[in-house]
Amino acid sequence: MKSSHPPRSLRIVVVTADTSGHGDAALAARRERNTALRIGLLESGYDIVASLPPDIFLPERVAQLQPDLIIVDSESDARDVLEHIVIATRDERRPIVLFTEDHSAPAMEAAMAAGVSAYIVAGLQAERVRPVLDVALARFRREQQLLGELADTRQKLAERKVVERAKGVLMARYRLKEEEAYGRLRSLAMNKNLRLAEVAQRILDVEDLLGQAPAAKGHT
Repeated sequence: MKSSHPPRSLRIVVVTADTSGHGDAALAARRERNTALRIGLLESGYDIVASLPPDIFLPERVAQLQPDLIIVDSESDARDVLEHIVIATRDERRPIVLFTEDHSAPAMEAAMAAGVSAYIVAGLQAERVRPVLDVALARFRREQQLLGELADTRQKLAERKVVERAKGVLMARYRLKEEEAYGRLRSLAMNKNLRLAEVAQRILDVEDLLGQAPAAKGHT
């Protein structure tokens, strides 16, 4: 029988806004939300590695803790919280789930633009935590896959341009046809055990040096 828990306990950091000065009712509501969140996480087998305030030290703490996922619990305007989290995840992206009571469209758009994977409005119940995180993780992985595919496509396009330029150099220098220039590039790549784009870039680098050589001689 398969376990209902994740195969590996996800390490989660919870970022909770300060409620000091908001009155007893707000503090009681915050405690109730925090309890529901913790119960939901623990019942799902997740590991809460820290509960942090949204202050200037948040990026450093996230870098130290290396969590798999960040949960933000913010009753209202979360812009200040998100600014710190954007900085904290700038170099290494992580899925972010935001639980809030803010229904406004601008707040939601700002959160999604900041990299939030799931924006959950109203009703933080323990039984909702696991499904919400599952969806957020799936969405984050899909986005990362698409970004990786886009980066790969851009890289291949850039390499193709380098190869085309190198072919042009060989054609002009040795009066080769396009097929002959491409064949020479392939032969060089095979002989040197390099990728085609790497050989092409080396040819362009040498061509640049040769082109600068006369100017670099100076006075004799």
